Amino acid sequence: MSLTDSQQVLERLARQGAGQVSEGSVVASPGARAAAWAVRVKSKVSRNVYNVRAVVIGETGSMPVEIGEQVEAVNMAESFLVEGTLPVGTYAVMFRVGEKNVFYAKP
Repeated sequence: MSLTDSQQVLERLARQGAGQVSEGSVVASPGARAAAWAVRVKSKVSRNVYNVRAVVIGETGSMPVEIGEQVEAVNMAESFLVEGTLPVGTYAVMFRVGEKNVFYAKP
């Protein structure tokens, strides 16, 4: 999958949701790789921190395929002070910000 194809998949995933329009964009220089991944929530660690696993988006109508190892990521849509309520199985786009993986998904 080329960088352009990957960006289109991420844009399409970012625009889908429960009646809400949201967008994410990735800017990469030639030869660089995009620092964003489509992920699926696997479990909650604590508060707004979840275990997620990268997925590959295939053809229209096919289920995403999980790849790689689980990593921890912070859901920026939830409070840092109370337990999060994001359901297992939720899909999101995860970004690497400094030393942290972050995503934004409303429960």
